[in-house]
Parts: sequence; C-alpha cells; structure tokens
Amino acid sequence: MSVQAVESRVDLKARTADVSAAMRALHMSTVDAARQAGVPPELLELIRIRVSQINGCAFCLDMHTRDARAGGEEERRIYALSAWQESPFFTAAERAALGLAEAITFVHDGHVPDEVYRAAAAEFDESQIAALIWVSTVINAYNRTAISTRMMPAGIR
Repeated sequence: MSVQAVESRVDLKARTADVSAAMRALHMSTVDAARQAGVPPELLELIRIRVSQINGCAFCLDMHTRDARAGGEEERRIYALSAWQESPFFTAAERAALGLAEAITFVHDGHVPDEVYRAAAAEFDESQIAALIWVSTVINAYNRTAISTRMMPAGIR
C-alpha cells in the first residue's frame, strides 16, 4: 500500500497532556452517560463513523469502523452509513440519532432544526438525547484535533 508522506505536526498528547487527559475523561463520561441512559454502544459507533465521514477524518474512520466491527456491526450497515437516509438497514431510532448527529455536525448550516430534534425526542428520552448530543459533540472535537494534527490510522506512519 502506498501512503502519501505527511508533514509532521504537533503531538497534542505530548505537548498538552493535561488537556488530552481531560478530553479522554470527557469521552469516557459521555460513554458512561450513554450507558446509564440505555443508548446502545453500537449506536454510538454509528454516530462516530457518520460524523467522521462528514468531517473527513481518516484516523477516526479507521478507528471507529474497526471498533464497530469488533462490536459485531454488520459490514453492509457500515458501508451504507453515508447513505443512511436511503438505506433500509437502519431503524427509526438509529435514523433519528444519525439525523441529530448530522445536524450537530453541520450546526453552522441552520443550527439544529426543530424537526430534527423532534424526531430524536420521539425515539429517545431526555437523558438519551443528552448523551447523543455529547457523543456527537465529542467526536466532532476529536475529528478536529485528529485532522489538524494529521493523525494517521493505526499501523500507518
């Protein structure tokens, strides 16, 4: 496999270990909040993959597609995720969560529309919606740090 040479950029973990640790703690808190609210971990991976697709984060796409597969996610659902609105493979709850995650990711483009929030509220309780908002927010932040520092997928240097 031929990999394009990538210019070295700042190692955030090395230069700002305390901030990186805080980010990791925030991530773990969102995972815990989702678990406590009863949001399936498989749905969290779908959100992380979809947001990473939108943002073009190769590092996070690699990590979360591998995590989703390890968690038992079907290959065809992963492949169809970029076309979830047209795909028959996703439940109403998954569609509502993906719609909310996309709206949060595209917040600059009309904020989070009421109809998107209402669709999520029809499928999830407030604790679950709060967890979905946090998961979407955290993966967006991770995408931005991975992209700006040009983090490479595992096994690539």
